[in-house]
Amino acid sequence: MRYDIAVIGTGPAGLSAAINAKNRNRNIIIFGKKNLSDKIISAHEINNYLGLYGMTGMEVAEAFKNHIDRMGIEITEENVISVYPMDDYFSILSSDGMYESSTVILATGISFGTPLKGEKEFLGKGVSYCATCDAMFYRNKTVAVAGFSKDSESEAKFLSEVASKVYYVPYTDSDLCDTDKITVIHDKIIEITGEQKVTGIRLKESRLQVDAVFILRDCIAPDRLIPGLKIENNHVCTDRKMCTNIRGCFAAGDITGTPYQYIKSAGEGNVAALSAVEYLSKK
Repeated sequence: MRYDIAVIGTGPAGLSAAINAKNRNRNIIIFGKKNLSDKIISAHEINNYLGLYGMTGMEVAEAFKNHIDRMGIEITEENVISVYPMDDYFSILSSDGMYESSTVILATGISFGTPLKGEKEFLGKGVSYCATCDAMFYRNKTVAVAGFSKDSESEAKFLSEVASKVYYVPYTDSDLCDTDKITVIHDKIIEITGEQKVTGIRLKESRLQVDAVFILRDCIAPDRLIPGLKIENNHVCTDRKMCTNIRGCFAAGDITGTPYQYIKSAGEGNVAALSAVEYLSKK
């Protein structure tokens, strides 16, 4: 089926977009974590969100969950890998399948991590953001995994069932232990190396020969998520209606720039949804 609006992200911007699109009787899908935004959950106390004075991040997250539950909005807990603009819709590749939507609202938050050296150059040539999608291309080969979340551990285990060897490089606390096919390396990747395709990685303390590098972050930088998206100073460019330079694609929240405030993100999510509805009404 083809959705009217696909929302990517479950922070204040994404949830606000989802509820406002739902209020306009649009067929929506929202991708993200069911526990919502790590940024919200980890907040000690929130005093600048109208009507929610003095609440903890966990309390705010619970209020958000109650709101979407009462509206019957279900979160699709899949990582979106790529979004491809087609003639009059978007094709969305997730970790579990393909989806179609007439419009897209980007609300993924902002990733403060910088790309690894060689990451952009070898994307699609040995660099991948999805183990489920690309593991089979590296059957019986050697791969490295740069793990930026706890979910990366399960992906490394999955890869070990396909590849002959997995080097796991955790960027967060990890409980993963060495096995016959997985070696945990507590180091940092300095560079992804190769010529036409990936042939190795350079770490601070060593070099390794690998056929692929799986970079598993919570979110993918917007310009790598959607080809041709206009970016300035690491933020998605939008107008007052939260329209990007790609027709039918809107953005809201931290990815559009400062201030990084929940209430600003929620407001932009509202505007993005209304703009998407207006766009659909004119098609």
